[in-house]
Amino acid sequence: MPTYTAPNRDFRFVINEMLDIESYGNLPGFENAAPDMVASILEEGGKFISEVIAPLNQVGDQEGCTRHDDASVTTPKGFKEAYEQYTEAGWGTLTQPEEFGGQNFPQVLGFALKEMMSSANQSFGMYPGLTNGAIEALKAKGTPEQQSKYIPNMVAGTWAGTMNLTEPHCGTDLGMIRTKAEPQADGSYLITGTKIFISAGEHDLTENIIHLVLAKTPGAPESSKGISLFVVPKFLVNDDGSLGERNGVSCGSIEHKMGIHGNATCVLNYDAATGWMVGEENKGLAAMFIMMNEARLGTGMQGYAQAEAAYQNAVAYALDRRQGRALTGPANPDERADPIFVHPDIRRMLMDAKVFTEGSRAFCLWSALQADLAEKAQTEEEREAAHDMLSLVTPVIKGYTTDKGFETATNMQQVFGGHGYIEEWGMSQFVRDARIAQIYEGANGIQAMDLCGRKLGHKGGAMVQSFFTMIEEEIASAKENAELADLATRLEKALGEQKAATGWFMQNAMANPNNLGAGAYNYMHIMGIVSLGFMWLKMAKAADAKLAEGAEDKAFYEAKLVSARYYGERVLPDAGALRRKLEAGSENMMALNEDAFQTAA
Repeated sequence: MPTYTAPNRDFRFVINEMLDIESYGNLPGFENAAPDMVASILEEGGKFISEVIAPLNQVGDQEGCTRHDDASVTTPKGFKEAYEQYTEAGWGTLTQPEEFGGQNFPQVLGFALKEMMSSANQSFGMYPGLTNGAIEALKAKGTPEQQSKYIPNMVAGTWAGTMNLTEPHCGTDLGMIRTKAEPQADGSYLITGTKIFISAGEHDLTENIIHLVLAKTPGAPESSKGISLFVVPKFLVNDDGSLGERNGVSCGSIEHKMGIHGNATCVLNYDAATGWMVGEENKGLAAMFIMMNEARLGTGMQGYAQAEAAYQNAVAYALDRRQGRALTGPANPDERADPIFVHPDIRRMLMDAKVFTEGSRAFCLWSALQADLAEKAQTEEEREAAHDMLSLVTPVIKGYTTDKGFETATNMQQVFGGHGYIEEWGMSQFVRDARIAQIYEGANGIQAMDLCGRKLGHKGGAMVQSFFTMIEEEIASAKENAELADLATRLEKALGEQKAATGWFMQNAMANPNNLGAGAYNYMHIMGIVSLGFMWLKMAKAADAKLAEGAEDKAFYEAKLVSARYYGERVLPDAGALRRKLEAGSENMMALNEDAFQTAA
């Protein structure tokens, strides 16, 4: 059976040393996030997740969820009991506001716990994860009455939440949705329609589920400008907060999926279900984007979190499995063969995984800090700058880290050889579970177009210019340190490739929009490579400073510096090849007519 250990040493390094969140102690929510408190939360959270949640991962994969004749759904064996322990311990309250029953710790700390949960058991982690997104939407757009009625129980974990966008005939093009919302005299609406692919749409973990549903009111525009958002509880909530009658929403079926079997992905049928509008009429998509952006960050995390779990098990296997001899001579002459860990190609895959997972962890935790600063920084200018940076990198986090996360999980399966293809070893599940992250919450091609079609030109290009300036300043500072200068120079070259690609778009995309579409995916990966390079430079800087201080954990910091050099040598050069692909344009990509793609008999 595969195992999982929370990488708490790395979490502490990124949060306390690279990000130095103690320096933000003057901001709300950060005052209690001292290094010893951070360490305590990570230790206790890691212990709970490793011991209680992780052992259920294969159980969920093998059993899946069950829909019964009455349209109710039960989760796999052990999920309900584990969820009760999760809520009783208050893990879901960690970063929520005190006014709703939360502990008000920074998002960056909560993100670390979410990564642990996703690595240990992605299907399980999706239940509270989706609830968090629904809470954020209600906090931002809900009325005070809606907030007081729903959020406290959602924070406590006794109620769950979902997001309902996709319909059988439309996915990304939400302007085509057909779900209707008929206004009633009492201010409520009757919601009728069908939604598909609804993660955690029906289950037995909580006593109520609060659905956030996109629908159209009578006479609304046919485009995405005619979408409104509604809160539709599974059970209606009485004025005193108690649960009333069952609402007109039911699970029609559970999707049979490639992975994440432990999460109930449902077809939900709304049959004149009672709902209430959240926010303004025809402004529902903007409200739902609050949930979607939260979910996209979480999905990006899922990509590297599955890679992390696969990596941990691949390392253990490579140290145990004996086959062949080291190219430089027997490493274990008393044994008939050496561990496969000694072979350079195995080490290549493990090093690629190590620098990706650790770099992605730093990138996502840094981004979670931007989310904190966007809400809590002292000045409006600082809050806006953090918001803009987070907006810019969100599609990169979602797209790049999930692409590379799946690739890494597959490579870790490769380390096992034939055993990796056998279900009992568990590597297949990591690959299958990682695959969905590239698809849901906006497929990665959509993320690339969001980045290149919307974000690059936003505010006249000011957001991406701020990104460039931020990295240039880090490079300039690092060049003054002999230990960091080579990595800084390599990152500078990769950043130059991204700048050149940005300039090429400016010159060629206006005349032919297909040039933008043809190169957007490559650009997203260039920016992902540069972003992780930026993180590795920051981590190398922090590690070098600790070594200069004579830190006791010398091996940990020296490994960071070696890993940073490996990233500079082996990953950053890929930015140049991707830029040349991008600059090939769209002519030959779009030249053939549809007949040329049909197989001739």
